[in-house]
Amino acid sequence: MERKDVYGVILAGGKGTRMGNVEKPKQFMNVGGKPIIIHTIEKFAVCPGFDKVLVLSPKQWIKHTEDLIRRYIPVRDNIVVIEGGSTRNETIMNSISYIEKNDGLTDQTIIVTHDSVRPFVTHRILEENIEFAKKYGGCDTVIGATDTIVVSQDNKMVTEIPERSKMYQGQTPQSFRAKKLRDLYQSLSKEEKEILTDATKIFTIRGENVYLVDGEVFNIKITYPYDLRVAEALLGGGYHA
Repeated sequence: MERKDVYGVILAGGKGTRMGNVEKPKQFMNVGGKPIIIHTIEKFAVCPGFDKVLVLSPKQWIKHTEDLIRRYIPVRDNIVVIEGGSTRNETIMNSISYIEKNDGLTDQTIIVTHDSVRPFVTHRILEENIEFAKKYGGCDTVIGATDTIVVSQDNKMVTEIPERSKMYQGQTPQSFRAKKLRDLYQSLSKEEKEILTDATKIFTIRGENVYLVDGEVFNIKITYPYDLRVAEALLGGGYHA
């Protein structure tokens, strides 16, 4: 059987509470005539670097996600919808468990994890994530900070203004050697797991290097109603990845 080593992992477990009072998670809302999640899956589906694409969904939305994929994605043999976890990182661990059970997990297995609500990811970003994860073991997609970053320890007063040239805004994908990511995650204490914000922090807590991949300003995460309007404008303006 052909070895499968590179997996796209699309994280669609969010409920979209910051989008306001909506009847379905934000990844299923329409932008440019089709659901946000479909725009995202399409980017992974046409990227030849992936052996398989895993879409991790809340349990009650798995069938709906599968129905959407059947409706919109013509070539979908390598796309699988599975159940996500209770947190972002548990969802990623579910994807690694699936890989280990179904295809086998090796030191060379790469996962490219991406927010389902970042539909403007480009082919270049995906390819560079695959390349950097293979070469270095871990990478994170970022853009340089354009605004001054202000730190406040008490949320009332400015306590520090870091040098802006060293500040970056994190995006996704975040990509890793899957076995190493899992082993590092399992080595964390309960207290360490509680302070995690994303998968990159799993590496940095343990002193592991994570390399930077250049993102794009338009690789936005659709979180608030305003973001929907921005996304519509990008699509209406003839956006191409």
